[in-house]
Amino acid sequence: MKIILKKDYDLLGDAGQVMEVKDGYARNFLIPNGIASAATSSNVKHYEETRKQQSRKLLKQIDDAKKLAAEIEARYVTITVRTGEDNKVFGSVTSQMIADAIAGLGFAELDRRKIHLHEPIKTLGDHEVDIRLMKDVVAKMKVHVAKEGGEEAAEETKEEAPAETTEEASA
Repeated sequence: MKIILKKDYDLLGDAGQVMEVKDGYARNFLIPNGIASAATSSNVKHYEETRKQQSRKLLKQIDDAKKLAAEIEARYVTITVRTGEDNKVFGSVTSQMIADAIAGLGFAELDRRKIHLHEPIKTLGDHEVDIRLMKDVVAKMKVHVAKEGGEEAAEETKEEAPAETTEEASA
């Protein structure tokens, strides 16, 4: 019996593939469990159209993510932290602190789990973090860590882009 896989299935193949399997396996296991459907001409046309729609949707999502990445890379945020002697930071700057600062810039849809710190940020100065928007789309954002109550903390968050959109973001 010919079937079309609805889902990726390790023993047979990927979703959308047309496979030849034994009748009993298809009728008793694959079709009732929603893993496959019979490969009639109408089902084949339906899955081809669905696959085309999904690929167009994915391309649009990737394009939107690339635009968002360009906007994110054009800015950087300032995080103010408490420091002790010799300007040592108490604790470290967390991805949640960075997400909150980014939300202050108008990127509220970013999740803290998408922010990847190469190593814990425990020093003052400029650092670069990765923001994984999609599987293949990564934005690099600059994070400036400033001393709380210091001269640097009073500065506004700067952009490398035009100055008219400068905003302040401190956590």
